[in-house]
Amino acid sequence: MFIDEAKIYVRSGRGGAGMVHFHREKFVPRGGPDGGDGGRGGDVIFEVLPTLNTLQSFRYKHKYIADDGENGGSSNMTGRSASNLVIPVPPGTLIYDDDSGEILGDLVEPKQKLVICKGGRGGLGNQHFATSRNQAPRTAEKGEPAQEKHLRLELKLLADVGIVGVPNAGKSSFLAAVTNANPKIADYPFTTLEPNLGVANLDPETSLILADIPGLIEGAHEGVGLGFDFLKHIQRTRVLIHVLNGLSEDPLADFTQINSELALFDPNMAKKPQVVVLNKIDLPDVQEKWASIKKKLEKSGYQPMAISAVTHENLMPVLWKAHELLAEAKEIEPEPEIPVYKPEEDPRAFTVTREGGAWRVSGVAIERSAEMTYWEHDGSRRRFQHLMDKLGVDDALRKAGIQEGDSVFIGEYELEWQE
Repeated sequence: MFIDEAKIYVRSGRGGAGMVHFHREKFVPRGGPDGGDGGRGGDVIFEVLPTLNTLQSFRYKHKYIADDGENGGSSNMTGRSASNLVIPVPPGTLIYDDDSGEILGDLVEPKQKLVICKGGRGGLGNQHFATSRNQAPRTAEKGEPAQEKHLRLELKLLADVGIVGVPNAGKSSFLAAVTNANPKIADYPFTTLEPNLGVANLDPETSLILADIPGLIEGAHEGVGLGFDFLKHIQRTRVLIHVLNGLSEDPLADFTQINSELALFDPNMAKKPQVVVLNKIDLPDVQEKWASIKKKLEKSGYQPMAISAVTHENLMPVLWKAHELLAEAKEIEPEPEIPVYKPEEDPRAFTVTREGGAWRVSGVAIERSAEMTYWEHDGSRRRFQHLMDKLGVDDALRKAGIQEGDSVFIGEYELEWQE
């Protein structure tokens, strides 16, 4: 089954906790601090795997969680860092933040990588907090929290040439005749319900990647007949082979309709060069009207060709013409969008709000520090209190009117205010 959209949840690994420990050895009664650091948590990384052409692997698995780093040990031993979680995706995968709609990456090149969630760094052991005044610190850090995201993946096939036309025009037959693809073919509309890819070898050194796009109908640009799902796969192609059904009542009307649908969905599609072919020329009825159709298309600036996907008549000249246009075609730049200024969030920024009879402090740095604090150790608590004062949280709470004994929530932790 061809799957071109998926929603998943990803989370990096949390950093391992640093250790509070003191060296213990015979005849060394007062050994110094030797608590080791925690290991780094694993990153979540997307990597392009050229052999994939669908998001099928995300159909049943929706959660991807990297391993946490290991905790630090005694004797200054650092915990093992976790391996990165690498998620393979096909070329042409777009990655969106499903909560904000922001695009995070467009993966098109083989082996291209994108780090979506960075693993948390390991917490420091008490070996790092020893000073001349405090040679036995009971201070350490827990590992940095993990990052998590809800993502939407969207696949836009990467092909040199897109084959378009109305349903039952013979696109799949054309693809099957010129490549090793095996699309479903039958004599009724909408035989093709999903895009098909194939590679056509023109000679030992020349090949084309073709995508057979399911038949488009009127209103496709508005999503009619799964139009959105099909049209997006044409956006990355640079040349189109437009197949006309020779047995249609009015092939030229079909031609105009498809071009209108392409332009309405994306104006850049109207700029793509086209090889226009009339299919089923092996039939007498089609041969009779070929001259008239050819003349009208030539007046519109096209150089139409007549083919038969069944008898393979004139197929190679069509491919060479597409190759010629592809060599001349340039990447079509998307229309410029109105720039949106997004100021970077200051991780040190915070807000103070009243929640009933308590207070809540919210902010990236302060909440992360709270999660990394060993509340059971006096030294770690004093270090966190110093951070609150340094960030200006204490002054902000006083200005807000906090009273002795009030509760202060930071993340999931509840603290009691004392002057």
